Amino acid sequence: MNADSEWDVVIVGSGFGGSINALRLAQAGKRVLVLERGQEWQPADFPRDTRDTDRLLWRHPRRRSAQGLYDVRFFSGIGVVAASGVGGGSLVYASIHIRPDSEVFENERWPTAIRRATLDPYYDKVAQMLGISPVPTALALKKREVFLKAAHQMDRSTFDPDQAVDWNRCVHCAECEFGCVHGAKNTLDFNYLAQARRAGAEIRARASVSRVEPAAGGSYRVHYENLADGTPASVVGKRVVLSAGTLGTNEILLRSRSDLPRLSPCLGRGFSGNGDFLGSIQSSAEDLRPWHGPDVTSVMRFTDAQPPFTLAAPSFSRPAMEVLASLGQTSPRWLRPFAGLIWPWLNQLLPLAMRFGALAHPSSLPMPHAGPPERMTNLFAIGRDNANGLLSLKKDRLDITWDYARENADLVKGMLNAMTQLGGAYGGRFAPLVTWEAFRRILTVHPLGGCALSETPETGVVSPAGEVHGHAGLFVADGSVIPAAIGFHPVMTISAIAERIAENVIASF
Repeated sequence: MNADSEWDVVIVGSGFGGSINALRLAQAGKRVLVLERGQEWQPADFPRDTRDTDRLLWRHPRRRSAQGLYDVRFFSGIGVVAASGVGGGSLVYASIHIRPDSEVFENERWPTAIRRATLDPYYDKVAQMLGISPVPTALALKKREVFLKAAHQMDRSTFDPDQAVDWNRCVHCAECEFGCVHGAKNTLDFNYLAQARRAGAEIRARASVSRVEPAAGGSYRVHYENLADGTPASVVGKRVVLSAGTLGTNEILLRSRSDLPRLSPCLGRGFSGNGDFLGSIQSSAEDLRPWHGPDVTSVMRFTDAQPPFTLAAPSFSRPAMEVLASLGQTSPRWLRPFAGLIWPWLNQLLPLAMRFGALAHPSSLPMPHAGPPERMTNLFAIGRDNANGLLSLKKDRLDITWDYARENADLVKGMLNAMTQLGGAYGGRFAPLVTWEAFRRILTVHPLGGCALSETPETGVVSPAGEVHGHAGLFVADGSVIPAAIGFHPVMTISAIAERIAENVIASF
């Protein structure tokens, strides 16, 4: 065996699905290689200068020097924010871990083998590995106090979700989603990946995978580019686990379709934004101290709504809140007739907007309804959208088409009503995110689907065991296998399913 090019298992991606499989397969004595397109981030290295867009934004290959932490893309039907780096989305997520209600898995799109009860043992494994626990009740947080008071006024139940945070190290700076420079977040590089390395797994950063093809003896060849110098390379795995995130895994399989002819025709179908909907409250009646504490403290339930959803009020560090507050709450509805023309250009305009926001002092931006940053909070609803988006390649680029506003009108209406009511309870002014006001498109940080778990290739792309239908030894373990919107923060479920799939990969040898 060529030790450099042939492995028992090649894993693409080092987010929750990839890191979990890396550890479990290495513990099983397999030779494991993890290919990750992003770089390895040390806590002190996370970018804070918004002018340095090459370190902040992933724009490869359009701009080869831009291999940053955040992958922000505006597709035809939706905007998506993902992450790039060793540890994947764990580097920039809000650390929220929730076990969904049992009824979530009763949706007909879920295979009958996967239910809340069957996932509970895997939820337990993830919880133990990540050391999750809620924000300490003894910690006085004004933003939590105001949120809970508003929920009581609205007659809504709340809960403080578990978070993957070492509260003894946390300095309550509300920078969870910017990369924790204090090392208080229990990100994957501190646990699953660290243990996988100790068990013998190799993690190869800045290796961007393009496609997979069959190799001799039932193995698979994985083609990738070394982003450090632009050279092409490939490795062979007896088993391959695609865990490149919903966008990455779908794109790899779409580019591999000619080499993997038995791929299900369902590939790319069933994309979900997990019902993510963003807004803000300006000029609340009370000082919220939004930059004190973790980003998220509590979650409000609207599970009696149809479709159901949950609602939180995340807020960030003081510099971030000062800029966000200064931008005000504009309602550029006059742009809607031109949405189809302007929306695609946001991919190019975002870096310019970030540089401008960094150079302009907040007080120099007298935008409509701008208020004091200490009286502002973001709002974030998560719901069960109809998961009807389509991922495809158009002119050799990944795209997502979806008439989200029309198909999910009832969900959006319920969220808007709840946010408006919450704004009133805060004594402030609510407005949706500008991408909704101007373009009638949402921005999701929870992309799901496209490679759905299913009993048959006529209804999905991978089996309940995570193996690609028609291609033995090729597995998928990330958010792309989720067949329907969850309506809660999805990372706990993605992780539990990845633990389950890892057992099946081991059993396949």
